[in-house]
Amino acid sequence: MTDVEALLDAAAADGISKLVVGAVVHAHGKVLILRRSTSDDFLPGIEELPSGGPDPGEDLMAALARELAEEIGWTGQMSVDPGFVATFDYVSGSGRRARQITFSLAYDGPITLSNEHTSYRWVRPDQTGGTDLTPESVRTIQAWAESRS
Repeated sequence: MTDVEALLDAAAADGISKLVVGAVVHAHGKVLILRRSTSDDFLPGIEELPSGGPDPGEDLMAALARELAEEIGWTGQMSVDPGFVATFDYVSGSGRRARQITFSLAYDGPITLSNEHTSYRWVRPDQTGGTDLTPESVRTIQAWAESRS
């Protein structure tokens, strides 16, 4: 069983009905965070890590590649960092129990935002206190930083 399969099995065993895949996109010790559009129905205007739900029948890695292409204009080969994955649970905008499974990957290319986001910035893990990130996203970034030390 792969690590991804184990994550999916754990989510099913915990009664999670919605999965989301996210990314700690990093370059030069900084992490990319995006600001959601203020017209978004769920958590408008907050800062977040790139993330989104898989389409029906889409596996997590394909969903991650698609979401990164859509949200930040990622091009080229995607390769997640070995040894890092973080999860957190929340209640989605539709009221379902959701689990975000977050991987990390290096990216030093151009950023082209979709209309889902209005801006982006790169922050060091010790700068998350000055953001609008949710506590779950802050913990994910801190876990990523600790995994690198």
